[in-house]
Amino acid sequence: MFAQLVDGIFWDIALWVFGIGVLWGILSIFRVRNKPDYSEPRGSGTAGAVGANLRRFLPRTELVSRTRLHIVAGYLFHLGLFALLFFAAPHVLFFEAQTGLGWTPMPYWAFIITAQLSFLGLMLLWIHRVMHPVTRLLSDLDDHLAAILTFIVMLTGCMALIGEFEGLRVLHRFTVELLMVYFPFSRLMHAFMFIPSRAFTGAWFGRRGVKA
Repeated sequence: MFAQLVDGIFWDIALWVFGIGVLWGILSIFRVRNKPDYSEPRGSGTAGAVGANLRRFLPRTELVSRTRLHIVAGYLFHLGLFALLFFAAPHVLFFEAQTGLGWTPMPYWAFIITAQLSFLGLMLLWIHRVMHPVTRLLSDLDDHLAAILTFIVMLTGCMALIGEFEGLRVLHRFTVELLMVYFPFSRLMHAFMFIPSRAFTGAWFGRRGVKA
C-alpha cells in the first residue's frame, strides 16, 4: 500500500510542487522592477553577465588560502552529487523510462567512489558550518534541514543500490519526494538561482566597466 502511494500520488504531488515552486522562484527574479539607470554605460552588461558566471566557477586566487576547505569540499559534494544524479545506473534507467532519453551510466566502481567523495564533501561542509563560530552564527534551521535531508536521500540511494530489498527503493524514493517538496521553499533553490543571480550582478557591474 505504502509503495503504491510513493510510486503514485506522492510522486505526482512532489513533482507538481517542485516544478511549480522552482518555476515561480525563477520567474520572481524577472518580476522585480529596477529603477532606470540613466548613467552613461562604460561597458557591456551582457558581457559582464556572461563573464561573472564563467569567472565565479573558479575560486578567487586571493581567497584560496582562507577558503581551501570550502573550495575542496564544495567541489567534491556538488560535482559528485551531479554525477550521481545523472549518471548512476538506476537514475539513467529512470530518466529513460520517463522521457525516452537514455545515455551510458557510470560503472559500479565509479558510483562507489563518487558517492564516497560526495558524502565526504557534504559532511565536511556541514561540520564546518557547525564548528566555525561565524558560519554557526549565520546558519539557521533551513541550512541544517537541507543538509540532513540531502544526506538522507544520498544514504537511502546507496542502500537501495546495494541491497535487493524492495523496501529500500521505496524508502529512497519517499525521501526524494520529501526533498522535492521542501526544495522550492529552502536555500536549495540556489541550484537554479545562482546563474541568474551572478548574471544580474555581473551585468550591473559590467555596465559600469567593473569586472564582477
